[in-house]
Amino acid sequence: MKQRVRAVLVTADDTMLVIRRTKPGVPEYWVLPGGGVEPGDASREAALHREIHEEIAGKADIVRLLHTMESDDERQLFYLARIATWSFEDRTGPEFSAEGRGEYALEEIPLTVEGLDGIDLKPEEIAHVLRGALEAGALGDGAAV
Repeated sequence: MKQRVRAVLVTADDTMLVIRRTKPGVPEYWVLPGGGVEPGDASREAALHREIHEEIAGKADIVRLLHTMESDDERQLFYLARIATWSFEDRTGPEFSAEGRGEYALEEIPLTVEGLDGIDLKPEEIAHVLRGALEAGALGDGAAV
């Protein structure tokens, strides 16, 4: 089973870092930074640190596992993490130079229900989980982060 790790990256300003994906013929959408767990990764958390470094040249403190999604052939683990520094210009991931992958743009959105409602975050299940956590006051303003 393929495993993927993604991070809800919360900044010191209680915003969230997301990646806007633009592909020809597909409506734009947003995803959380992360990617596949590779055989050389010591753990899922190590894979997430590697992916954050590759995608946004950032270092994050993982707070906790937030949500797991599973299908027949894939498991996605979503972690809540704090991030202090990042640089989209210094990213190194192989997907950024691959032909036909479209554009990746890093954006900072308010960590609020309104901020989340302003983007089309994929997969929809994590958007629903985040919306519920925000409504319950379990994210942002330092709560549980």
